Amino acid sequence: MFRYRGWIVVLCLFQAWVCSSCGIYSFRGTTLASDIKSVTINNFSMATAGGPANLALQFNEKMKEYYQRNTNLALLPNNGDLQLEGSIVGYEVTPAAPTSNDQAALNRLTISIQVKFTNNKDEEKNFDQSFSFFKDFPQNQTLSQVESRLIPQILDQIVQDIFNKSAGDW
Repeated sequence: MFRYRGWIVVLCLFQAWVCSSCGIYSFRGTTLASDIKSVTINNFSMATAGGPANLALQFNEKMKEYYQRNTNLALLPNNGDLQLEGSIVGYEVTPAAPTSNDQAALNRLTISIQVKFTNNKDEEKNFDQSFSFFKDFPQNQTLSQVESRLIPQILDQIVQDIFNKSAGDW
């Protein structure tokens, strides 16, 4: 019985090694081909009114950190195998849950980012699309009271969505 169990463990380890060394599969959720070695993340610009002055900087840093933490790609200032660029195109607060007396019980902060992704090794994976996410907050709080808490949460989700579309191919 113990001999049989030992062979199963060895077989599982061997299979995991084969899958991770083939260059296409990764246990981190990326499906990048083995010939992709670098990424360039150009600075995203603000193309909307509103929002904190450092919103684009916050987003740029989150994007770079996420790619460095979740891939083995070299971050290059230009000419990467993968290239991301774009702009923040929406930053708005809207009523989310109206009540019977024409007031909103909740307000919604929505951030939208237009992304152009270029895969220089496989043009079929290129895309140009908008990503957005929102968080709701109670009407008895002002945007300035919740902004510092909500913006990082919204940006984290948008970065993850962009990563999944570009590197995870989801």
